[in-house]
Amino acid sequence: MEPISTALICLALNVYWEARNQSIAGQVAVAQVTMNRVHSPDYPDDVCEVVYQHQQFSWYWDGKPDKPLEHAAWESAIDVAGAVMDGSIHKDLIGVTHYHAVYVQPYWASAYNMVVQIEDHVFYTKDR
Repeated sequence: MEPISTALICLALNVYWEARNQSIAGQVAVAQVTMNRVHSPDYPDDVCEVVYQHQQFSWYWDGKPDKPLEHAAWESAIDVAGAVMDGSIHKDLIGVTHYHAVYVQPYWASAYNMVVQIEDHVFYTKDR
């Protein structure tokens, strides 16, 4: 078995904590936004730096332990992260760099353009 890269682990952690209760499509969407940030000049060009960037993803800044607890969900997150790193994407989310859960109203949402809602997350871009 080949070792898992640090970048894959960081992306999988973000998928797990942000979208483990979503379908594969919802998990892919979260992973893609993370990777879109990696490819954007507005964010770090390293997956882990994007995931751990100051107060970008609430699960990392909530003060709770970050070790995955649900084995099946963690395995799924690893699979999704790997697929997105290998190029599996939502065509509607090309260039999308922001999302939030449907039950919150972040201060920044009105400054962005809503692109699509996928299950419990609403996705935005600066341009469209």
